[in-house]
Amino acid sequence: MARVRTSGGRQARSVNRNTHKIARVKKECNKRRKSIKKFNDAQNGWRQNELNSVSEVAEVSQTLDAQPSPLPTLSWCSSDDVWMKMLSKEIKYKHSKSSLHRHPSLRPKMRAMLLDWLLEVCEAHTLHRQTFYLAQDLFDRYMLSQSNVQKDRLQLIGITALFISSKIEEIYPPKITELAYVSDGACLEEEILQMELIMLKALNWDLCPETVVSWLKLYIQIASLYDVTNIIVPQFSQETYIQITQLLDLCILDINSLDFKYGVLAASALCHFMSADVVQKASGLKREAIETCVNWMAPFVETMTRYDSAQLKEFGQVPLEDRHNIQTHVNYLCMLKEAQEKQSESLEPFFPPTPPSSTEKTS
Repeated sequence: MARVRTSGGRQARSVNRNTHKIARVKKECNKRRKSIKKFNDAQNGWRQNELNSVSEVAEVSQTLDAQPSPLPTLSWCSSDDVWMKMLSKEIKYKHSKSSLHRHPSLRPKMRAMLLDWLLEVCEAHTLHRQTFYLAQDLFDRYMLSQSNVQKDRLQLIGITALFISSKIEEIYPPKITELAYVSDGACLEEEILQMELIMLKALNWDLCPETVVSWLKLYIQIASLYDVTNIIVPQFSQETYIQITQLLDLCILDINSLDFKYGVLAASALCHFMSADVVQKASGLKREAIETCVNWMAPFVETMTRYDSAQLKEFGQVPLEDRHNIQTHVNYLCMLKEAQEKQSESLEPFFPPTPPSSTEKTS
């Protein structure tokens, strides 16, 4: 027997359909409002980033005027773009010795002892110089972003910085168990992993600066260049390179080294081994730009002459052509103490003061 459909049933079903339809429309409207808000937020963020980029480009342009590119013309890329990228990193990744002022319980000697220990760890695990200098940069920039860090946290922060940098730079980075072991039980694996997340967030995942040693490799390569077609292949003396890096290793332990840009530090170190004209050609930096740093570095050079010259070392399973890139360690803390004592004495500057012009003399 056929069912008889009443008008009341049809009306009820119609109301239900309309209710569901209204609910779907409201849901769709809410989704659209959220999408519009998300788009606006993203657009505002993009505009802010654009403004930051514009200000950075202006600063890079000013730096470019003071430090023109020393790079030769390259067939496989734009040398101007490479140079602009390097200068922009020098501006973006800021470091300062004022970070110590944010931590009243810390002293410059504590930083020196930590970095000296990291140098020793790098040599023990056959890590590259770039790995150490990246760890040093991560450590100093992290400390600049924090306040009131206690001295019992320094070793954890330092070994975590090395843990991060080794994963970036090394093909076979040391395992976290090995890094926890070298801390002699002071840093547990779980603590290193937790500190890694804290540091990455504090650094905003900005992990690719131009370090002191990357600037040095560029400068000494340009200064020694004889084959432009193979510019990537090292064309400098390994013996000279490790002597300059030993000077930089010693200088970087002094917190006053953070007064200078990494590119200036590298050029100043090179200036103690090559003529000022060669350094200017290789770095694009004029004498006035590096004079203060060169004179500051002079006591460190004088101290180094009292010790045996740095020698190339052989490392197992490391090719001879790569051994200069492996980080080494000597008794830097003793050398640092002597150099700092010499700085307090009245020493003749490496660069004598520039004589006044004839007009200044008459006036």
